[in-house]
Amino acid sequence: MELHETLPNEKVIYFGDTARTPYGSKSPETIKEFAEQIVDYLVSKDVKLIIIACNTVTAMALDSLREKYPQVPIYGVIGPVVRKVVNDGCRKVGIIATKATIGSDVYSRKIKELSPATETYSLACPALVPLVEEGFTHTEIMEKTVEFYLDDFVKNNDFDNLILGCTHYPLIAEHIRKLYPELTLYNSSAEVVNELKDYLEENDMLAEPNEFQDRYYASDLSDNFIAMTDLLFKDRDSKIKLVKFEN
Repeated sequence: MELHETLPNEKVIYFGDTARTPYGSKSPETIKEFAEQIVDYLVSKDVKLIIIACNTVTAMALDSLREKYPQVPIYGVIGPVVRKVVNDGCRKVGIIATKATIGSDVYSRKIKELSPATETYSLACPALVPLVEEGFTHTEIMEKTVEFYLDDFVKNNDFDNLILGCTHYPLIAEHIRKLYPELTLYNSSAEVVNELKDYLEENDMLAEPNEFQDRYYASDLSDNFIAMTDLLFKDRDSKIKLVKFEN
């Protein structure tokens, strides 16, 4: 997990809305409603900063969340990777993400705002997240699905850089690198953590070594979710507590 590796003294309060995923096929209004419920809960825990670890929620709800909760800095995962791509001088960029993120066109718009000459190519890959969450990450099924989505997309568009526009996608980066070794991959999760580190340093907010423990919450304790958290947080105590919201 990039946050623990880059900022080892910071303690995480994590919420996974497992009862209502995937978000990628939901309406913007529903996504905003769910996101506000979760941020309300996190704010009640007196957090110093919030990261929206989801491209779909970032695309649909970041601006409204910042407006509603001005007292807490809220980071999304789209802006940081867009700035990294532009700063690296990329001129042709592929983007893969959920239907909702691709439909919002947020990546292309933000890249064009900073670098009008950069060409972008976007593709929705709706089956990838369910496969990751069902535990098919390191399987031939996943590799074939990646190939199904990306083969024509890569061959028909002359780009050298690919944004993994969903926080599940770094878990399948090995398949993408194997099939398309010529591509430079950009991980939205890693870039937001890098910007977060800079922000905490500049504002004297870095945590000192402490005895606090990470806390993990979810709206449904499915076997698949527990297995995925064990994979992500294998070196930490990742006991998960159930929290349900009223719809």
